[in-house]
Amino acid sequence: MVRYTLLRILIFFGFLLLFWLIGLRNSPALLIGAAAIASAAASYILLRGMRDEITAKLVERHEAKVEGRRLEPDPHSDEAAEDAEDAGHEGPRSPGR
Repeated sequence: MVRYTLLRILIFFGFLLLFWLIGLRNSPALLIGAAAIASAAASYILLRGMRDEITAKLVERHEAKVEGRRLEPDPHSDEAAEDAEDAGHEGPRSPGR
């Protein structure tokens, strides 16, 4: 993630330098705007593989977290209270009991 961000910043400054050398140095707003638009387009094309890898890792982490929550019983559920009663322990009770 950090590598991707650093590459995006380097691409931006590369276009900033390029447009400055071309002659847009008299208009800072145009210089920065053109560099931002050009670097966004270049990053979208050049960094696609890296962005796909990061997205796949994030999806895997999310799915693992969801799976962990699904497998872990809720201590405040009715099932947990019934299991605790069956085991002879005082578990969390519902307000009406």
